[in-house]
Amino acid sequence: MTDVSAAAPPPPAIEAVMREQALAVVYAPASARDGFAALLDLDHQLASILQSTTEPMIGQMRLTWWFEALEKLDREPAPAHPVLQRLAGSVLPGGVRGADLAPMIEGWEALLDDGEALDDERVARHAEARGGVLFASIGRLLGGADWEVLGIAWAMADLARHIGDKPVAERIGVQASGALDTALSSKRGRGTRGLSGLGVLSRESLRHPDRLPGHPLRAARLAWHGLTGR
Repeated sequence: MTDVSAAAPPPPAIEAVMREQALAVVYAPASARDGFAALLDLDHQLASILQSTTEPMIGQMRLTWWFEALEKLDREPAPAHPVLQRLAGSVLPGGVRGADLAPMIEGWEALLDDGEALDDERVARHAEARGGVLFASIGRLLGGADWEVLGIAWAMADLARHIGDKPVAERIGVQASGALDTALSSKRGRGTRGLSGLGVLSRESLRHPDRLPGHPLRAARLAWHGLTGR
């Protein structure tokens, strides 16, 4: 089985987020920008699987393909998929292995609709495997550490924004807000402000849900953080 979504354009909502996150990548050192962007592309690719799949079994099959493809990056040439080729070219040379990224799949599997309520255990599993692994990997490229906590809070905030069940979304949002405040309380170095900027944008989404990705005030907030670290 191959993942045929490579040629499909991302949904409009993901495309808007991608454009906004590209602004955050600019605040990273030039040597790490390609890898930073490639890891975000991986996250968008996995998100698009859940957004475009109505049958949980099909979603599981596509996620399994990605899990295996990521692990194979450590021992085989990347297949003809642009995301995987970018990871092989700009992320693996920075010391992040495909096996380090494969656990992200488990985070997305936690959201596959099996008819069960989205309880705190599943939310935590998603946030830790998706955001924790993603931010730790980007942080390694940037030369920093201890990014998992911010990544977990970021993933929770993003999940809250995309859940249709309002009480559940509010519950997750409250947890994410407190976690973001804690994770962003310490000032980060200039070279890592692109990554902490993603956390700032997530907090903006919770505080100002009417300001969608691409809103000029969000861009201004990111720019202020990039300049001052606050």
